[in-house]
Amino acid sequence: MEAITALGPQDEVPGLPSPAMAGPGAGSLSFGRMVSEGLQALDTQLKTSQADLQHLALGEAQNLHEVMIRLEESRIALQLALQVRNRVLEAYQDVMKMQV
Repeated sequence: MEAITALGPQDEVPGLPSPAMAGPGAGSLSFGRMVSEGLQALDTQLKTSQADLQHLALGEAQNLHEVMIRLEESRIALQLALQVRNRVLEAYQDVMKMQV
């Protein structure tokens, strides 16, 4: 138990305020909420890329380079999200295979 207690300060995420230093309610950002916000950001990025593609197909694109850069960023973000999902599923399956 003491070993687990000693690990407390090391499990903080850099860039996020620690719950001990912030006021009450500041540490209420849950993992589910962070995932939900990330998926919403990815969805917005994909919709923007789709709109850019439509403008490009209609000949209304102002800058081809910016459109291509946004498309590539969207592709990489989608691949990252899929890899995270695959890792989470693998971890879940590993936990389910454990004998208690």
